[in-house]
Amino acid sequence: MDPAQMLQRAPHSPMAGAGWLMDWRLTFGGEDYGWEGALATIVEQPGSQVFTVLYDVSPEDEKNLDNWEGAELGMHKKLRLMVQTLDGSALAWMYVLDAYEGGLPSARYLGVMADAAEAAGAPEDYVEKLRKRPCHNVGPGSSREL
Repeated sequence: MDPAQMLQRAPHSPMAGAGWLMDWRLTFGGEDYGWEGALATIVEQPGSQVFTVLYDVSPEDEKNLDNWEGAELGMHKKLRLMVQTLDGSALAWMYVLDAYEGGLPSARYLGVMADAAEAAGAPEDYVEKLRKRPCHNVGPGSSREL
């Protein structure tokens, strides 16, 4: 979701809106894949919802994102899911981590996620829940420790 990261990883793909992925929840997993800890992913859960940002991804940028997300290594599956926006439903693809759920993300990683959600217009309570999730402190500049 982070606009600066997306500009770097997908420079030809403008933001196209935001919405909610219904009946899915945000979680973390693949702690052994990440440099700082567990990575964000989504899992199905009726009644839950995940705030998401939509981008109009160019074919060139899609290849770059696939490489960045480790698609060739089998780290992620790309799922096509419906996102509820203010303008109705939109079909989008999401990278879903192909790893066991569990593990803690770093404080820095959670901070980037929360800042990006806030910048994209996520509700304050959603951003606050992100900022208060359990995490671990990794390296200088991290502000929280479990």
